[in-house]
Amino acid sequence: MEATVAQSLQFSTWIDSDKIVRKPCGSFQFSQRCREQQRLQILISSHFQPKRTATWHRPVQLKVSCSYKKLPASILESGSFPPAFDEAMTLKNKSEEIEPFLNGQCIYLVGMMGSGKTTVGRILAEALGYSFFDSDALIEQEVGGTSVAEMFNQYGESFFRDNETEVLRKLSLMQRLVISTGGGAVIRPINWKYMQRGVSVWLDVPLEALARRIAAIGTKSRPLLHQESGDAYAKTFMRLSTLLEERGEAYANASARVSVENIAAKLGYSDVCNLTPAVIAIEALTQIESFLKK
Repeated sequence: MEATVAQSLQFSTWIDSDKIVRKPCGSFQFSQRCREQQRLQILISSHFQPKRTATWHRPVQLKVSCSYKKLPASILESGSFPPAFDEAMTLKNKSEEIEPFLNGQCIYLVGMMGSGKTTVGRILAEALGYSFFDSDALIEQEVGGTSVAEMFNQYGESFFRDNETEVLRKLSLMQRLVISTGGGAVIRPINWKYMQRGVSVWLDVPLEALARRIAAIGTKSRPLLHQESGDAYAKTFMRLSTLLEERGEAYANASARVSVENIAAKLGYSDVCNLTPAVIAIEALTQIESFLKK
């Protein structure tokens, strides 16, 4: 079924969950996940903006800004599309299957910039009852709110990488976290030492899809790309190609690999950008389960 904001057609479903967990904003002071004592009902609707309420037990209405089967290239980056009901149930069932094997281990998502690590990571964290952290956001906190782009400009890449390693070291001492790492976190062997204390997952997205997505959003926040003028897609694709050549073998060190190209082929999609983040998260859980059962 297609349901867009511009149409009057509405689809909705109620999801009754007792495992909705509030996530922290990204502070190392967070030592255990918050637990909700009341059951929460969520209404997935195609018409309404998110509705803030004073109490968490009231229905929450979410806006779908695109059609179900034709997602825009930036959907993995924006995270604006909620899982469909069947995807949510599959996520719930798969997370319950895998949780005993995880035994509290952290999950580290690695991959190229724009591969959807943050969006997929949030979905995984919610499904597993884990907390979610974005390593780049934590680095910015550690450096007094300085953005990653500003760090590269003012202090150089080495300064950023040193702080990245320290953040990963701290995270590796914790449990029950899903962590979205920066695209270049894999290039330092010491970082792998920390990530191998948990389970690492490579989100492998074709360069063409990455270049489209990043070019559409812009490169100002991406210091390794925001260097040259000219056609945004062509320049982004060329630079991503170089980065992948440098990092490809390092990404392959991950415990599990999620190929969105393979997922799309199985589902009969010609464009990987038609995949929902929830479908990718389900495949990530499947690959993690396979790794843990070996």
